[in-house]
Amino acid sequence: MAVDLESLSEATSGAIGSLLSTTILYPLDTCKTKYQAEVRAHGQRKYRHLSDVLFEAISNGQILSLYQGLGTKNLQSFISQFVYFYGYSYFKRLYLEKSGFKKIGTKANLVLAAAAGACTAIVTQPLDTASSRMQTSAFGKSKGLWQTLTEGNWGDAFDGLGISLLLTSNPAIQYTVFDQLKQRLLKGKQNTADSSSSVEALSAFSAFVLGAVSKSIATVITYPAIRCKVMIQAADSDDESKKGKSKSRKTVPGVVCAIWKREGVLGFFKGLQAQILKTVLSSALLLMIKEKISRSTWVLILAIRRYLLVPRSRLKSA
Repeated sequence: MAVDLESLSEATSGAIGSLLSTTILYPLDTCKTKYQAEVRAHGQRKYRHLSDVLFEAISNGQILSLYQGLGTKNLQSFISQFVYFYGYSYFKRLYLEKSGFKKIGTKANLVLAAAAGACTAIVTQPLDTASSRMQTSAFGKSKGLWQTLTEGNWGDAFDGLGISLLLTSNPAIQYTVFDQLKQRLLKGKQNTADSSSSVEALSAFSAFVLGAVSKSIATVITYPAIRCKVMIQAADSDDESKKGKSKSRKTVPGVVCAIWKREGVLGFFKGLQAQILKTVLSSALLLMIKEKISRSTWVLILAIRRYLLVPRSRLKSA
C-alpha cells in the first residue's frame, strides 16, 4: 500500500509545530489548568485570578513545578497532532478523489475534521488524562506517567473521553475556519514555487493571525465542555480523597451539578480568558510553525523517498 506523502508531510510539520508551541507555553498551560480545575467551596476559592497560581509556585519555591507533566504533555501533543493532521489531510484527499469535486465545502470539511479529531481523541486519551492529573497535582507532588496511569483501573485512564469526543468540534471548527480564511487569502494568487510541491504556505504573520482568529471562535463556542473536561480529569486533593468525594467528580452530571450549585451559570465560563490566551497563542504558534516548515518537510520527505528508491532501482538493473 502506497504511503500518502502529502498527508505524511502535513502530519509531521503539524506535530513538530505542536511540540514547540506546547513547550514554550507550558507554564501558562499549567496555571490555566489548575485555575480551571478549582470549584468554589463555601463561598471561598483558592485562586481568584490566574496570576495567583503563578504567585503560589513562586512563594513556595516551586517555580520548576510549573513544568510538571511536560514530557507527558509533549508526547500527547506530538502524537495527537500527528494523528490529527495525517487523518485530516488523508480524509480530505480521499473525499476529493471519491467525490470528484475540486473543492471541499464547509459542511464536508467539518465532518472530515470531526472524524480526524475523534480518531485522535481515542488514541491519545490516556496521555491527555495523565497530563491533566500531573498539572493539577499539588506543586512538587506530581507522579510519573506510569504511576499516574496505573493508580486506578484502565477505565480511569479514559476519564473524559465522552467530552473529548464532543470537543472534536473544537478543532473541526478551528481548522475549517482557518482553511476557509486561508483559501480566501490565497485566492487569485499563483503559486510560483516548484511544480513538484503542492504545499501552499502563508507568511508567518498571516498564519499567526488566522490561527488566533480561528481558535478564538472555536474556544468561545466549546468552552463549557472544556472546563467540565478539565475538572473530570483533574487530580483529587488530599481532602477530597479522604472524604471520598472523588467519585462524583469523575462523571459529567457530577461536574455540571458542582459548577451549577457553587458558581452558577457564569461558573461554566470560569477561566475563559485564560483558555483563550493559552489556546490562541498555542494554536497560532503551531500553525505559524507548521506553515513555515511544511515546504521544507515536503522536500525532505521527497528526498528520503528518492534515496530509499535508488538502491532498489540499482538492484533491478543489476
